[in-house]
Amino acid sequence: MILPCSVQTNTQGEELREHGTRLFPVACYQDLLPRDEIAWHWHNELELGLIANGSAVVETGSASCVLHAGEGFFINSNILHAAALSGDDSCEIHSVVFHPRAVSGSTDNIIWQKYVKPLIENQTCPGFYLTPDVMWQKRVLDSLESLWRAADKEPFGYEIQVRNELSSIMAILSENQPAVGKKSFGKEQRDNARIKEMLTFIQANYGRELTVEDIASACAVSASECIRCFHATINTTPIAYLKSYRLQQAAVKLQLTTDKISAIAESCGFQEMSYFAKSFKVAYGCTPSEYRIGK
Repeated sequence: MILPCSVQTNTQGEELREHGTRLFPVACYQDLLPRDEIAWHWHNELELGLIANGSAVVETGSASCVLHAGEGFFINSNILHAAALSGDDSCEIHSVVFHPRAVSGSTDNIIWQKYVKPLIENQTCPGFYLTPDVMWQKRVLDSLESLWRAADKEPFGYEIQVRNELSSIMAILSENQPAVGKKSFGKEQRDNARIKEMLTFIQANYGRELTVEDIASACAVSASECIRCFHATINTTPIAYLKSYRLQQAAVKLQLTTDKISAIAESCGFQEMSYFAKSFKVAYGCTPSEYRIGK
C-alpha cells in the first residue's frame, strides 16, 4: 500500500509516525512537493527515495543536493534530513522507510553483523545521493523501483519481494560505504547534538515570539554560535528555520482542523495575517484557503 506523506515529530524532532507494522516494518510514501514539504526531522529507521518526476532539494545535515527525475537518495539511521521543491514545477518522490529488522530479522545473525550494523553505525555515512550514471547506484535505483511497484500492486508474496529488494539494496550500500574512521567527528557530533536541542526548543515553542537569543539559550550558547551551528549543520539561519517550521505547522492545521485561518496563523506565531498569507503563498504556491480545499 502506498501512503500519503505526513511528517509529524515529537518535541525532540523525532518522527512519531510508525512506519509499517511490527510484523512488517516497511512503509512506502508518495510525497508531492510543494504540498508535502518535508521538514527537518530524523528517525531510527532507514529511508530510500526515488524522484519520480520534477526536481527536489534533498538535505542530509549540512549536505545538500538537487535531485532530478530518475535519481534518488539513501538516509541512514538518526540522520537529520529534509526535502523541498526545486524549481517551479511540482515534484513527486517515492520514499520507503524501513526498520533494519525488515532485512536482518534480528541482531544475532550474519546479516545484521556483517551488513546492517556496520552501515547504520558508520558515522562517515549519513547517506548517499544516487544517480543512474553510476553502475552500483543504478542497481539500487532499479531495486527501489521494483520494490515500489510490488508495494503498490501488492500481489501475492509482495512482502517477500520487498524484503528481497531491500536486502539487495543493503548489500550494495554496505559494499560501497565510506571507510570508518576516515575523519574526526568530534566537532560535528557536538554541532549535531546542539542543533537537535535547538530544533527541539523551536518545535516546542514556535507558537510564541522567539529571538535568536532565545533559541541559543536552549543549549547555553551565544547568539553568534547558534547562527554558526545552524549554518554548519542544516545550512540555514535560526529565524529562517523558525519561519519555515511555523508555515509547515500551519499547513498541517489547515488540513487537519476546521479552525479559522486567522486563528491558525496566530497559533503558529504569526501576528499579522497579511504577512502570514504572503509568506504561505511564497512557500506553497497558493493561499491558505486554497491549500485547505486542495486547489
